[in-house]
Amino acid sequence: MRSMKTDIQIAQEAKMLPIKEVAATLDIHEDDLELYGKYKAKISDELISRVKDNPDGKLILVTAINPTPAGEGKTTTSVGLGQAFGKLGKKAVIALREPSLGPCFGIKGGAAGGGYAQVVPMEDLNLHFTGDFHAITSANNLLAAMLDNHIQQGNALSIDPRQIVWKRCLDMNDRVLRNIVVGLGNKMDGMVREDHFVITVASEIMAILCLADDMEDLKKRLGRIIVAYSFDGTPVTADDLQATGAMAALLKDALKPNLIQTLEHTPAIVHGGPFANIAHGCNSIRATKTALKLADYVITEAGFGADLGAEKFFDIKCRMGGLKPDAVVLVATIRALKYNGGVAKDELSKENLEALKKGIVNLEKHIENLQKYQVPIVVTLNSFVTDTDAETKFVEDFCKERGCEFALSKVWEHGGEGGVDLANKVLETLETKESHFKVLYEDSLSLKEKIETVAKEIYGAGEVTYSPAAEKELKRISDLGFGNYPVCMAKTQYSLSDDPKKLGRPENFSINVREVYVSAGAGFVVAINGAIMTMPGLPKQPAANNIDVSNEGVITGLF
Repeated sequence: MRSMKTDIQIAQEAKMLPIKEVAATLDIHEDDLELYGKYKAKISDELISRVKDNPDGKLILVTAINPTPAGEGKTTTSVGLGQAFGKLGKKAVIALREPSLGPCFGIKGGAAGGGYAQVVPMEDLNLHFTGDFHAITSANNLLAAMLDNHIQQGNALSIDPRQIVWKRCLDMNDRVLRNIVVGLGNKMDGMVREDHFVITVASEIMAILCLADDMEDLKKRLGRIIVAYSFDGTPVTADDLQATGAMAALLKDALKPNLIQTLEHTPAIVHGGPFANIAHGCNSIRATKTALKLADYVITEAGFGADLGAEKFFDIKCRMGGLKPDAVVLVATIRALKYNGGVAKDELSKENLEALKKGIVNLEKHIENLQKYQVPIVVTLNSFVTDTDAETKFVEDFCKERGCEFALSKVWEHGGEGGVDLANKVLETLETKESHFKVLYEDSLSLKEKIETVAKEIYGAGEVTYSPAAEKELKRISDLGFGNYPVCMAKTQYSLSDDPKKLGRPENFSINVREVYVSAGAGFVVAINGAIMTMPGLPKQPAANNIDVSNEGVITGLF
């Protein structure tokens, strides 16, 4: 075993290739790139247009069991699998989301993979990258400013200040901004009203950017955003405020996918980043579709566990983008399964087959859920040195009994070499098993039926209850003609239920829909379950406490 360094040490010691050399492996010429320094580039609209008639590669989704403090390594597996395809001489691209600054400085840390399976430059990716999130934040807040200005300048659209639904945003965990009062001061300082912030990755503009095909589609979607309702209940849109063109101008470059590389120089297209617990959790359709035209194999991931990320990948992203995944890789760790079986975090290194048998029901439910979409599944165990042979064999047998392929992954420690077994298993699955992908529910179901289908079939709920406000909003949304939209469920990532403490496989519980709103531009209806927050807060000891930069400009503490 190599002596393990921190993720940032490994990333900083990496010898990166100039990005134009990485691009050349995909037959992308330098003229097709818009360079952001030596190691980052945006892919031009001209290239996207030129490759649009190329045949599609195979699409592989990487998802996971519910996250635990023990760690699962979904992004690490995605990156390592891409590197392993490279080791096998395959033309592969990884398509990932961009990280948010919120978790970077909060609890979770960065999102560039880990160990010897990372995308680089890691610090750039985790901090400002190419400015996409800043552009989204600016476009969101421009719309908010134009909305308040319209009211101040005479309110020709008769906007009811009590029915403003557009919120400001910031890409930071800042709990004091959740509920605020704006317009204090004198008459010239605007109308006094309650306002709210969401984190940028929960902004509808993030979802729109990730679902738009091109600039024309982006503008149509931006224009449909409902910002408020008038006194007589009519929706007021961004088009009504004449804000669409200016927002699109701010997003012109952000719409272009970004190209970087892994530690082993595999190309990685990284673009967009909605959270999966409060948004739809997938990288942009544009990035995924471009990757499919450039490579034979595309490895993409969806946020958090399969109950959130994979469900939304299938039921929102694939539905809207016409994508048909060819295989799913479901990531688990023995440590996380034992944690689900009731073992304390500091006891996870000891062999405990009883706890593993208890906790593996979480993996079992995710397998059953994914099988409903009729896509072949490969379960991979992200290997830890404390795993025992007996524990590994138990999980392997369990998966094979349920019709899944199985492979160990050692990419954190060994990079692409540690993912060759997994890559071969995925290749074998692609060759021998056909995907018959289908979405979970039809557009024609009512919004309540869609919510209940996801809650009962995917989460295992026995019933769904609704707050009076949610009931009222569901009726209004349906009456306005948005009843055919898919639903985007916002709930905790830590449990299949809406209670983060219910580990394993809870059954027949009640899920409460607290709030509902329509993202008319993105094209889905958001249902907020339980106590989920759209603006997170920082923990008692934020990761930011340990981040620093040396006099020479070297960043430390970013993990």
